[in-house]
Amino acid sequence: MSEPVKCVVWDLDDTLWEGTLVEGDRVVVPDRHREFVRLLDQRGVLQSVASRNDPEPTLAELARQGLAEYFLHPQVGWQAKSESLRLIAKQLNIATASLLFVDDSDFERAEVASALPEVRCVSPSRFAELLEGGDVLPAAVTPEAAQRRQLYLAEQRRGVEQANFTGPAEEFLRSLRMRLTVRDATAQDLARAAELTQRTHQLNTTGLTFGERELAELAEDPGHRVLVATLTDRFGGYGTIGLAVVATSGPMWTIRLLLMSCRVMGRNIGTAFVGVVVGLARARGAGVRAHFRPTDRNRQMRMTYRFLGFTPVATQDDLVVFELPGSVDLQVPDYVHLDVPADLGELLLTTANASEEIR
Repeated sequence: MSEPVKCVVWDLDDTLWEGTLVEGDRVVVPDRHREFVRLLDQRGVLQSVASRNDPEPTLAELARQGLAEYFLHPQVGWQAKSESLRLIAKQLNIATASLLFVDDSDFERAEVASALPEVRCVSPSRFAELLEGGDVLPAAVTPEAAQRRQLYLAEQRRGVEQANFTGPAEEFLRSLRMRLTVRDATAQDLARAAELTQRTHQLNTTGLTFGERELAELAEDPGHRVLVATLTDRFGGYGTIGLAVVATSGPMWTIRLLLMSCRVMGRNIGTAFVGVVVGLARARGAGVRAHFRPTDRNRQMRMTYRFLGFTPVATQDDLVVFELPGSVDLQVPDYVHLDVPADLGELLLTTANASEEIR
């Protein structure tokens, strides 16, 4: 499979469970399928439901079966399955290409494949083959992966509170009491850092991917710095949500890769993270450049660099080189509290209210 599977979307009748609920059957979830659901959850693969059924009895049956908690943003109704999958991907803020759809119906799989050709559509028997053959589960499980569903549930609670918040958006962000910690990566961080390069495509400046060994070599290289960012707020932790790979030789530091988890989109965390990198460089009297390589999904990161004051100074094939003028002080939002490396220095970060969101 080309792109990692981030979410498995289950049909219910004669797929997750045996029987057809709307026809009055007493449905049964095979033990094998229960184990599949638990295994996916333990390995950090999200799950949801796309079912043609009446919502109330269907969701009640999932609860009766003890499985409701495993499924995020279940779509139960009579709309096309492709529309259900679009809604699930939107709610989870992931690409539809990272969905895998399991349905016993040839018709339903064909409908989804026609409307969303990037979605992988398989029968239950084929899904079992893929799962048992290792083609769905990630090779390694980081602590963040094992808690991924809980992290998304916390994000749902944030979303509900934000929707009910009546003041300015900035005041809601301030109410979160966010704390961003940026530090040099340790050996314990490398698996998650490598996973971020392989899973994060939207908020990713160059699309580079690194394995654990490569990152370990860069972290030990005196000409590089590998920085990771973690975030907490009053709802709990987000885990490791950012990575920066920075070349530090000479009078100009270069951000070779900057990426952020989509779960922090709209919180100006990228602004603060770049601000720390700039501060570290300026503490050593260095300027800052940044690489950007356009993909079909990362336009927002180009906008981020331009918003922060970086200007393009060169192109190398498909690579754009940006530079931050020395006269530009980054405006780190005052609602983001920073824990930063001890060598940051004091002259470097200006804290101020952000005038607009990075989207």
